[in-house]
Amino acid sequence: MPQTLTAATVVITTEMHEKAAQLARDAYRPLWTGNSGEQSTGEAVARHLDATITLLDTDGWTRTWSWPTPPDSTLPATDDETSVRDMVRTLLDYVREEDSATVRTSQRTVTTALGYIGGTEHGDPDTRDIAHDVLNVLVQALTDNTGARFTAWSERLTRTHADITALLAAGARFARTYGPGAPASEPTTA
Repeated sequence: MPQTLTAATVVITTEMHEKAAQLARDAYRPLWTGNSGEQSTGEAVARHLDATITLLDTDGWTRTWSWPTPPDSTLPATDDETSVRDMVRTLLDYVREEDSATVRTSQRTVTTALGYIGGTEHGDPDTRDIAHDVLNVLVQALTDNTGARFTAWSERLTRTHADITALLAAGARFARTYGPGAPASEPTTA
């Protein structure tokens, strides 16, 4: 019986993983080799995806990124009587308020979270790019459309945090199952 992971509208099956593995084998370039020219293990890519889930659970997820909400105050008009010192003080206060508004809305898109993890002890630019490619083949298998891309899929209006984490978890499982170093990736002997 196929193993199924369900979250909201996303259903990940073993058959879908197998279909994604076939798409990866048929790809025009090796899935597990990053832009550095070096191969990453399935476990390294899985760690990157797992850390992305943790980051999104901690910081929060947002479907798309937009500017922070406008600050409560606006810069006051100046006149000939306003000193340079007062203008600079007002400007600095305004910038500080903008900066704190950005901190309050620290939710991340899945793409920015993948990128952030690429600069931590849990990943690098290669595992970031390979993780993204793994997610692309999973979305292609999920939608039965080889033109589908993960970023566009993740930003659909109906997408939820549960959908995103389900696909990231499926990507980690896929990497551990089919990536270099995984038992399924080893050549078989007859």
